[in-house]
Amino acid sequence: MTQTLAPFACLPEASRGRRFPESMSTFRSPFQRDRDRIIHSSAFRRLKHKTQVFVEHEGDYYRTRLTHSIEVAQVARTISGVLGLNTDLAECIALAHDLGHTPFGHTGEDALARLMEPYGGFDHNAQALRIVTRLERHYADFDGLNLTWESLEGIAKHNGPLTGPNADPKHAPDPLPYALVQANALWDLELSTHASAEAQVAAIADDVAYSHHDLHDGLRSGLFTEDDLMELPVTGPAFELVDRIYPGLDRMRRRHEALRRVFGTMVEDVIHVAQNRLDAAQPKSVDEIRAMGTTIIRFSKPLYQDLKAVRSFLFHRMYRAPSVVEVRAKVTAMLDDLFPLFLRQPEMLPQEWRADVEAAQSETELARIVADYVAGMTDRFAIQEHARLFGSDGAD
Repeated sequence: MTQTLAPFACLPEASRGRRFPESMSTFRSPFQRDRDRIIHSSAFRRLKHKTQVFVEHEGDYYRTRLTHSIEVAQVARTISGVLGLNTDLAECIALAHDLGHTPFGHTGEDALARLMEPYGGFDHNAQALRIVTRLERHYADFDGLNLTWESLEGIAKHNGPLTGPNADPKHAPDPLPYALVQANALWDLELSTHASAEAQVAAIADDVAYSHHDLHDGLRSGLFTEDDLMELPVTGPAFELVDRIYPGLDRMRRRHEALRRVFGTMVEDVIHVAQNRLDAAQPKSVDEIRAMGTTIIRFSKPLYQDLKAVRSFLFHRMYRAPSVVEVRAKVTAMLDDLFPLFLRQPEMLPQEWRADVEAAQSETELARIVADYVAGMTDRFAIQEHARLFGSDGAD
């Protein structure tokens, strides 16, 4: 069934096109083509062995960046479909949003950002742009994936404007990461405005997905229990409801039934708020969405406050749990070994990186090449390389 798009959706036929012109596909829209290029990219495949919180080898059931991205895409399709938005574009941005992540989750990003401070910094969203505009080198006519402007815009600013009066300092580092500056210089992404509603949906879908699956993973790891979640807003009422409907339900089914209700609460809240805000604003085009000066896709204030309490709990009981902090220290030390080594001895990089190394005109350019290589590592490859080069895997 063909979806009827709202007037404020991103229409494929109205796309601003690609930096390098290509003929239209006979059976896929430009945004479907973008999505497919993301899925077939090397960077997307590597997400299979990059983690969210736990190191890749710690268990097969914990989320990876790949499973997370698939879950985000599912939420984005659901929300965008209900709102009359372009589901293909929302899915594309959702699938691409974590392409720039380093090994070892946010721990790896923190380490690489610190190591790259003298060379223009590091940010995973900016690195995703660098990947899709430069580092994926499979096509004869261009570097990168030659995505449409709308997809690049969504990757760059799905969390909001990055410059100007509406920029959120939390998501708009000053100065901007070099990778973002370079991508924007190639094609103006209008960094001072909000992104399309599809990109905003991808951003909120990320919040929904990780809020939900981090609860699952934290329970599975034993870092907290269902009784702990009974004390929290959102999760507590969900468990109480399941207990009323299914008294005596076994533990795993009880957990799943409660957390899927938490998931549903978040999605339904976003849809309800968006419908109300869109009905009030009556935007006639995607450009009106971009110019609104505020996000139109968001949680209600009451749910947002409840989710802050849940995230605070997760921060202290999961992200900063002693066992997690111990592993964070080990993997940080691994990157602190690997990055300087490759910077001092770039001849140790694989053969396919040699041309870039030889073309580097400064230590800054070389450091950025090394950062590209290290950021592209999976958890397991980083551990293996550290063991090969330093005689210890650092994660025992």
